[in-house]
Amino acid sequence: MAHWPVPVKPSPVTPVPAATLVLLRDRSRGAYEVLLIRRHRARKFAAGDFVFPGGMIEPGDGADDAAARCRGVDASHAARALDLPAAPQAALAHWVGVIRETFEEVGILLAAAADGGPARIDGRRLADYRRACQADHRAFGDMLRAERLVLATDGLVYFAHWITPEIQPLRFDTRFFAAAMPAAQEAVADEQEITEVRWLAPREALDAHAGGELPLRNPTVKNLELFDGAPSTAAALERMRGRQVRTILPRVIMEGDERRVLLPGDPGYF
Repeated sequence: MAHWPVPVKPSPVTPVPAATLVLLRDRSRGAYEVLLIRRHRARKFAAGDFVFPGGMIEPGDGADDAAARCRGVDASHAARALDLPAAPQAALAHWVGVIRETFEEVGILLAAAADGGPARIDGRRLADYRRACQADHRAFGDMLRAERLVLATDGLVYFAHWITPEIQPLRFDTRFFAAAMPAAQEAVADEQEITEVRWLAPREALDAHAGGELPLRNPTVKNLELFDGAPSTAAALERMRGRQVRTILPRVIMEGDERRVLLPGDPGYF
């Protein structure tokens, strides 16, 4: 009697550390809006979808002098916030990385001069720095040192943690932050990873998604729901501040031809 080998279920891909930033700004007519960016349709992950700025954490984000370039946040604080007691420098890299990624993708720089005043970099030089960072992530640290800049990490509020489902071939371990949009700056798509930027109130974005007009991924929808209803940027950030962060690992199940995504607490989640 022939014995056929039993197929081995492949182990899940290890998720890559990543961070994303919800930027908020008040509207002149009241309420506030958040920045959403459209991923290029040729990208491997979230192609064509609207997401928040962000991306992978790079080795240079956790450089030895990272703490000296961060305002109000050090490695021990970061490790406690992210529950990474054995990797404090890697934890701090999330604060640096999410600011770097936001600068690369939409040109927004959350930083100040060493004396606490606004960063004094003219538009052409800033654009040159942005192109350099897009070509090599290590250029971000070079810019901070050359311009004697301090990252406005004290303005970032950590509020959520999502991990891509285990069945996906490309996975991310993503920390979500929120911050107020800095004054006198404008979000501009890099036309490489990002093709469009839009400012929408959370409810506007959710309604547009429900109507099939705005493609959003599940984590984006769920996090927009957390911000919905706050009357201002300050109120929205205060709502997120000190929030207990639980790791969310969605499960994907197939029921016939129907694909369902289950979140912790849903019936059938395991």
